[in-house]
Amino acid sequence: MNLIIDTGNTRTKLAIFNNDTLQSLCKVKNNKIEKELKFIFSKETIANSIISSVAKIDKEVLSILNSNSTVIVLNSETKIPFKNLYKTPKTLGVDRIALMTAAQKKYPNNNVLVIDAGTCITYDFLNSKNKYFGGAIAPGLKMKYKAMHQFTANLPLLEPKASVKIGNSTKAAMHQGVVNGTVLEIDGVINQYKKNNDILTIVLTGGDTIFLAKLLKSSIFANPNFLLEGLNYILNYNLQK
Repeated sequence: MNLIIDTGNTRTKLAIFNNDTLQSLCKVKNNKIEKELKFIFSKETIANSIISSVAKIDKEVLSILNSNSTVIVLNSETKIPFKNLYKTPKTLGVDRIALMTAAQKKYPNNNVLVIDAGTCITYDFLNSKNKYFGGAIAPGLKMKYKAMHQFTANLPLLEPKASVKIGNSTKAAMHQGVVNGTVLEIDGVINQYKKNNDILTIVLTGGDTIFLAKLLKSSIFANPNFLLEGLNYILNYNLQK
């Protein structure tokens, strides 16, 4: 069994894979990782683990992982199954590395655009020759709502809500501006890539996958666990080396 750990700014996903099959998934606050790890290792036989984190990893977390498994800490030096042509590879987010690995594994020899809709929305492209050049980073839905609330005097803080009507109130107008604007942005980026790539596979992932998938006009594969699958593939790839 493989233990896959994806740590964000406030929450962590812990997933158990048997080969390429996701067996279980839980989400905890970052200050609860140690407790959850101890519980997992007490109940499951975990041979290998990988951790991806946007921040510095706690020493106690690493100690628990090292004591119970063969562990890989994902960084810019980790071996990956695609050619990374990003001009500043050391600044490339580990989440984007994992997503491109998943794209290579699941859609080999394809042009793949992966859209990760979370705190930020990232766009990353892997071409059919297994080369990665980069993509784009934009504010996510909640970040846009938060920005309007924080940088104005009277606009409220809202949660994303879909609306097809003209904004006839302040809240409705905010929903239209954020949600409709984001959907148009995503569809627009997809169309840009389609102009240069006759055959294009599009994957939507991240926390807002389900919300956005039903609003987009483009044909996509919606997979909220795409990043976790990519981390699992990286782990297996390095164990085989």
